[in-house]
Amino acid sequence: MIFGKKKKQQVQTPNQPQAKQVTPISKELAKVEKGMISLADIIAPSSVEVDFHYIRVGETYYKTFFVVGYPRYVSANWLQPLIDFDHSMNISMFLYPTSSPDVLSDLRRKIAEMEATISSQIEDGQVVDAKVRASLDDALSIQEQLAKGVERFFQLSLYITLCSDNVKELDEASKQLTATLGSIMMICKTATLQMEDGFKSSIPMGQDKLFITRNMDTTSLASTFPFTSATLAQEKGVMYGINEQNGSLIIFDRFSLENGNEVVLGKSGSGKSYLIKLEALRQYMFGTEVIIVDPEGEYEEIAQTLGGEHVSFTPSNPIKINPFDLSGLYAEGENELGLKILSLHGLLRIVMGELDAGHDSILDRALMETYRQKGITADPTTQKKTPPLMEDLYKVLLGMEDPAARELALRLEKFIKGSLNGIFNQQSNFDLKNPLTIFNIKALEEELRPIAMHIILDFVWTRVRKTLKKRLLILDEAWYIMKYPDSASFVYGIAKRSRKYYLALTTATQDVQDFLSTDYGKAVLSNSSIQMLLKQSPTEIDLISKVFYLSEGEKELLLSADIGEGLFFAGQSHVAMKVIAAPFEHTLITSNPQEILNMREEAGEDSEGNLLPTPAPETPAEPIVPVMQPAPTELIATPPVSDQPSQAQPGAPPAQPPAATPPTTDVGTIPPSNV
Repeated sequence: MIFGKKKKQQVQTPNQPQAKQVTPISKELAKVEKGMISLADIIAPSSVEVDFHYIRVGETYYKTFFVVGYPRYVSANWLQPLIDFDHSMNISMFLYPTSSPDVLSDLRRKIAEMEATISSQIEDGQVVDAKVRASLDDALSIQEQLAKGVERFFQLSLYITLCSDNVKELDEASKQLTATLGSIMMICKTATLQMEDGFKSSIPMGQDKLFITRNMDTTSLASTFPFTSATLAQEKGVMYGINEQNGSLIIFDRFSLENGNEVVLGKSGSGKSYLIKLEALRQYMFGTEVIIVDPEGEYEEIAQTLGGEHVSFTPSNPIKINPFDLSGLYAEGENELGLKILSLHGLLRIVMGELDAGHDSILDRALMETYRQKGITADPTTQKKTPPLMEDLYKVLLGMEDPAARELALRLEKFIKGSLNGIFNQQSNFDLKNPLTIFNIKALEEELRPIAMHIILDFVWTRVRKTLKKRLLILDEAWYIMKYPDSASFVYGIAKRSRKYYLALTTATQDVQDFLSTDYGKAVLSNSSIQMLLKQSPTEIDLISKVFYLSEGEKELLLSADIGEGLFFAGQSHVAMKVIAAPFEHTLITSNPQEILNMREEAGEDSEGNLLPTPAPETPAEPIVPVMQPAPTELIATPPVSDQPSQAQPGAPPAQPPAATPPTTDVGTIPPSNV
């Protein structure tokens, strides 16, 4: 009964749903939930202390600033000094769209006030305030843009929160921040007595607790976009260096790109070899098999340190490579013997010099006959037989009756019977079994290096196609071989087909003019997903700029870059990069002569790296001991010493002890029985 009236009983129809009741189980769950730890409990700090000038959350101090003054004119990326400020901080920006009619109404009122102020100053004979005149001009310009619909108006809130481990560091950082903002005509204020609201406004909650705004049009607002520099970083890969614009790491897995090829261009001393060694070292650490063609002998130290295979091309070296080797592979639609003969044509043009059509035809027939005499034909089953040598080709040419064939044999003779015999005229007794292999051709003459590089590339390409492994092939000082069209064509063929065999090719050169002036050089560049430009010479910067479409600022960067600095291109993006190595990496890969001499001196080595003989330790001089002359025996008192205690004789005086200071004598003269 309610207020003297009976409560009506509800009659439940069959189709009417039952009223929801709280069961005892749900009550028990509610009790359990009250005792559980929530996510907020887990992430909450141990304590929060709010002061007038800072807020302490846990053990960290925070101070919030809000911006109240902005420059009159701004350009793109004008907030970069703030973004690059070298201190831990949070930057929060809140944008609020504003209705254009309301803004126009306010502008008309402001314009009327400023015009009245200027008129009053003119009537009073005063000098018109320059600030008022500038504000009026700006207001009129914005009014026109808003009326045309070209611009829109927004309100911007900009907050900066610094954090430090102690109050002293926080105050120092606050002074530096104020000076940095002042350099770009910005004025900031401390959120005194509002530190808690300022802290909440700068954490990623999307709540503006301060709401200190500034009107800003669309164009000016667009220039405040904070992300103005590209980042080139993948989840996994090798670190190439740091982004000089924002300090981020450049981490790339070149094998994940459309092809893993790379081109490094830079003048002598720009840091090409340093960069290549560093990447090779890091790729090796990640399990990549590394093969290096080393024209200057710069990679021997790496091979010795990491236990790699170091192959030096000299007549006395027992390791040999036969340029006539076949891969023994069969692919549908390919003639392995024909491809090998085409490769040998390119090699022999380097060996023999220019060949006209007649010489080329004779050479082709001689090569076919050389393989035929060894029982090798286009049939894949015959291509596993022992291949011929260069000496066999020489004999075939001599056996031809054509004088032109004999001329070709004479051009080849120095590799068979002359001073170069034994380098390229023996069966291969070497294979790529070590995960780090370095082919050193420094001992060869300049004219022989392109020949050796071609033979090595052909040998590596033959072996790479046999087994599928993650490999990196580095061709340093590629200008040696790229100036020969046939060899350049061979390098281009490797670059174009390398991805199929899980191979990445790195091509490095300091002769940019010769490399980019050929069609094959440009083709290798276009087939490389990564390009690195280090410091360039003024004579080549225009060509580089034309090929890579560089801006004036990027050209200046390449002309004034320090060692290891340059541009890193990957796909459609590129950034300014600085190569960074760990101390132990730097010790292993540096080619600075002074640093190498200092390290050898510390290791006890001479300038050639040989251990210096250990000097014999100096024998210390024997101390001078004064020789004492023995005293006459009759002057030496040697009373007998008895083990029995002395007994006094009755009526005799007691025995006297020996003299406190006996006569000086040589200890060696005292008989043992009396000592």
